[in-house]
Amino acid sequence: MKIQDAVAFVTGANRGLGAAFAKALVAAGARKVYAAARDPSTVDIPGAHAVRLDVTRPAEVMAAARDFGDVNLLINNAGIARGQGLLDGQATVDALRAELDVNLFGPLATSQAFAPHLAANGGGAIVNVLSVLSWLSLPGAGTYSASKAAAWSATNGLREQLRGQGTQVIALHVAFMDTDMASGFPGPKADPLDVARQVIAAVESGADEVLADETARRVKQALSAGVYLQQPRA
Repeated sequence: MKIQDAVAFVTGANRGLGAAFAKALVAAGARKVYAAARDPSTVDIPGAHAVRLDVTRPAEVMAAARDFGDVNLLINNAGIARGQGLLDGQATVDALRAELDVNLFGPLATSQAFAPHLAANGGGAIVNVLSVLSWLSLPGAGTYSASKAAAWSATNGLREQLRGQGTQVIALHVAFMDTDMASGFPGPKADPLDVARQVIAAVESGADEVLADETARRVKQALSAGVYLQQPRA
């Protein structure tokens, strides 16, 4: 599909990659860009329409789908990371439940709600923001990795189920980006605006997957060699 004159809905669009998506879509000629956030007053993107949405609240998700039925591009960007390991008792359980709620059930709910509109509007596309940690687990991020692995599996399932209505489903995998979420991690980080532009190109080319940085490309290539069995380095 073409971004020119598209109508996009971006979750978690008030900062980081979500804000970069909204800015890149406006610049690419999208007819409308709905920039969704739990607090729409925190969205400040010229040319985008700020809307209220907490992806963990089913009533808000259904209201958004009802009110914005012209959407033909859904970008499931909203996500959280609690920085929790897997052997920390109740803290692990609480973190994983919170991350699954946002990182898995959130995009699943929005995809279910908007899928009929995408079909009615020519098929369109869904982009799910995943992570290189869909494939690996770092110390102190075990629950986040589990939530993103589940989201990757769900993305693959959605792609198959929505193929018949002509909806493209794209999985975005990237390592650290220059965002608030990754501010505490050292080393090189991808530019969120560059990542957003790569995704826009993938939407237009009909691709199913975006490996947005060298780390994601190396890890994907190494999966068959059992890279996930090796001791990870933070």
